[in-house]
Amino acid sequence: MDYDFSFFLVAATFVTGVLWGGYWLYLKYADQPYEVEKEPLLVEYARSFFPVVLIVLLLRSFLVEPFRIPSGSMMPTLLIGDFILVNKFSYGVRLPVVNNKIIDMGEPARGDIVVFRFPKQPTVDYIKRVIGVPGDRIAYFDKKLYVNGQPIKQASLGRYQGVGQGGSMTGAEHLEEDLTGVKHSILISHGVPTVEDVFVVPKGQYFVMGDNRDNSNDSRYWGMVPEANLVGKAFLIWMNWDWENNGIAFDRLGTILN
Repeated sequence: MDYDFSFFLVAATFVTGVLWGGYWLYLKYADQPYEVEKEPLLVEYARSFFPVVLIVLLLRSFLVEPFRIPSGSMMPTLLIGDFILVNKFSYGVRLPVVNNKIIDMGEPARGDIVVFRFPKQPTVDYIKRVIGVPGDRIAYFDKKLYVNGQPIKQASLGRYQGVGQGGSMTGAEHLEEDLTGVKHSILISHGVPTVEDVFVVPKGQYFVMGDNRDNSNDSRYWGMVPEANLVGKAFLIWMNWDWENNGIAFDRLGTILN
């Protein structure tokens, strides 16, 4: 069990609910009118906070969860300082903390931007793009991607101009990649060494890569993402704050991710 924010949110909901509900039952069976009995301070706080933490728990666990992008591994699609929303039910409804799937809603497709618990350290959330689904054969050679023996088309968009904390990527080659129908931007840093190999995706697992291909710690280095580690599908940038880029980047607000 991971003692993350979800755990403490569940614990807070449980404790406040027990305190408030327990006091209500005490009054009921003690034959004391609830209206005239002065609540202890702790019970008053529990009654105030219980609905709030319950709503947050339900929203965060089953509908959407906010995340902040701390690194440049998904540039140029996601920039450092982007705040995104993640759909929590795209790949099935899961119980908080234990992460057991209770309702199957679908599976990731190639091109999806997914948030997942890092297999090497499950308390840490990663975000990458799904490149290979179960049964796929993924190859990466000479900065080019191959899926099931087919080369993935790339079209050069020129040299990338980075901004703010992503300024170090200025000069990288900016390309549009067509990942079997899903078009998205990637960055390639020529001269930077990378892993070149062939990867076969096992059943129930996924091969993921960052769009910033030469600055991403992804499946090329540590392997596949098990289905059980999936958190959800990223779908929207709702805020961007980069103090090195004059604060809020209003042009990124409301950007739909693909």
